[in-house]
Amino acid sequence: MKHILCFGEILWDTFGDEKVAGGAPMNVARHLVQQGMPVLFASRVGTDASGKGLVEFLKTSGLYSDLLQNDDKLPTCEVTVQLDKNGQATYIIPEPVSWDNIQTSDVLNKAAEPASAIVFGSLACREETTRNTLLNLLNETTALKVFDVNLRAPHYALSTIETLAAKANVLKMNEDEAALLIGGNSQNLKEKIIEFQKTYHLKTICVTRGENGAIVWHDQVFFEHPGFKVTVVDTVGSGDAFLATFIAGLLEKKPMQSVLERACKIGAFVASRRGANPIYEAESLT
Repeated sequence: MKHILCFGEILWDTFGDEKVAGGAPMNVARHLVQQGMPVLFASRVGTDASGKGLVEFLKTSGLYSDLLQNDDKLPTCEVTVQLDKNGQATYIIPEPVSWDNIQTSDVLNKAAEPASAIVFGSLACREETTRNTLLNLLNETTALKVFDVNLRAPHYALSTIETLAAKANVLKMNEDEAALLIGGNSQNLKEKIIEFQKTYHLKTICVTRGENGAIVWHDQVFFEHPGFKVTVVDTVGSGDAFLATFIAGLLEKKPMQSVLERACKIGAFVASRRGANPIYEAESLT
């Protein structure tokens, strides 16, 4: 199988005195690795101590390559994570940081050309340089383009979301993002998804519903799963685990209902553990 290219932010999530490597596209890449998928990860870190720490982390995770750029002016990103009583996370994200400045390069273009899929989100596109680098990649590849909406207020513009959606084949968002982008609620969500698809001509649209599972529109058909009940420790990375599992199932051409069930199961497992990347045996969660 060809590799999957995950593009975007890498950072440190800070929980009080604890620091954990994170960033949605990096988390997706790590979960894909855990599930035996071939992955490349592209981002940019500072030359500071935090950046060197992330380099070492990527090396131990099997994700380090020459697609990781270094920036000697902008710092490595460190995000403050705040958890409410239900384990729901909010994020304080500084700017500008190193991944705001991901540059177009020959090595990056060559990595995109043979990719089976490119996974990207909205956060790393908040600044023009990285946004243009991504758009250039998307224009030059025939890979499956997977857009993880992943809104982090105030770090997005609706015009950018619309541009990225128009480039995508697969789009994943949560309920709050769906309410903002397509105006959907539990009563008319299917209708709104169909309207959204007609505008952006997406092959697949997925809306995650937290503890209530997810709904997917795929090849003109809706699929739903009610989710798995777990005791939530924190929600950091649960959506990334869901998406990685979902992408793996799509590329392996498994039946959509089974793809959705497995994605919900692994997303729920991650929510029941601390941090975005708990270790698991993928086979044990099938």
